[in-house]
Amino acid sequence: MHFHSLIRTFAPQMKKTIYNKYDKSKIGTLPRALFEGRIVVVLTETEAEKAVRYLLSQPILGVDTETRPSFKKGTVHRVSLLQVSSYDVCFLFRLNQLGMSPSVKRLLEDTKVPKIGLSLRDDLNSLHKLDDFNAGYFVDLQDHVREIGVEDMSLQKLYANFFGQRISKREQLTNWEADILSDKQKLYAATDAWSCIMLYEELQRLEQTGDYELINVDDNEASTAA
Repeated sequence: MHFHSLIRTFAPQMKKTIYNKYDKSKIGTLPRALFEGRIVVVLTETEAEKAVRYLLSQPILGVDTETRPSFKKGTVHRVSLLQVSSYDVCFLFRLNQLGMSPSVKRLLEDTKVPKIGLSLRDDLNSLHKLDDFNAGYFVDLQDHVREIGVEDMSLQKLYANFFGQRISKREQLTNWEADILSDKQKLYAATDAWSCIMLYEELQRLEQTGDYELINVDDNEASTAA
């Protein structure tokens, strides 16, 4: 028996390279990230109650909101959509029709399930304009990426930086109060919420393992960072 045949060699694992600032011009060349799970539109309190019961049984949730864009100075619309995703199901609460229903309020006030978002202060302020509630367990990604030296704060740049994939923002300025949301709108909304879970878990992994190399680029160098 040849003992050398039993010896296994392991190549050193490459650390993930991330940047303090990601070059936006590179994003268009990346493969697109898309939510591949089930998307459920919620229009009534009965549907909301079922959705919230499911969501609060999950270990972690991603959240985001959408508001009908205003192209007229001084006109600001109320938040139209609240999207809340688990790993494989995303619920789209159509707040322009549903309002701040008891179930939606219960979801927002829950203190047990972490709800991950980006720039949550803006989202929560918009939601508070519908009705008063006590915000529960929310985690803002922007607070955590700073801890490892990342300065970019947009979802698109963060996802490109951490995963090398592109999140399309093409549907952002569409009419979120339309009678029926298009399939593209639904997929856009779901991807934004779901991607917050992916980012948070990857960020936690990198913080725990140190399995990354941070490259600092200044504004002049950012255009050459890939």
